[in-house]
Amino acid sequence: MSAVVRVPEATFLAAQRGDPAALNQLLVQCRPDIRRYARFQCQRTSAVEDIVQETLIILYRRVGTVRSPAALGAWLTRIVGRLCLLPALMFMKGMEDIGSLSDSAQLASMPVDELRMDLVRALESLPPSHRDIVLLRDMQELTIAEIAQRLNLTREATKSRLHRARVLVREYLLAAPGC
Repeated sequence: MSAVVRVPEATFLAAQRGDPAALNQLLVQCRPDIRRYARFQCQRTSAVEDIVQETLIILYRRVGTVRSPAALGAWLTRIVGRLCLLPALMFMKGMEDIGSLSDSAQLASMPVDELRMDLVRALESLPPSHRDIVLLRDMQELTIAEIAQRLNLTREATKSRLHRARVLVREYLLAAPGC
């Protein structure tokens, strides 16, 4: 996947200095590329718009940390790739509290291999009843009703257990040494 984002250098530099108009223009110009990266890298097409929004927020907050306009594409590709590892745990519809943006940015800045290992450890740390629900919902993409029927639970119990499992995974990831 090409990591080229074409943004005028003057716009990029003005956005880094905090010019609101330039920052808005940068976000508008980067959005199609971010969406393309997300469609390419994320297995779940339902998470693409959430990934795009979260990436734009990270870009908005951290544009000053990008070395140059030439590095912007690679930087965005890395952010999108890392966020695509977490859609099932942080960006799924129905999740009441996705946490603070700083938490998402913190996880997005972790090395990919480290994040994968932490995610596996987080899932392994869950009680089997919570792990099963996360895997059924976020990996097999079953609906709440399908999960409830399969596990012989009420919809409410299924939602509650899924929410609690996601909170536990998030807490585990944020407490991991790489964070």
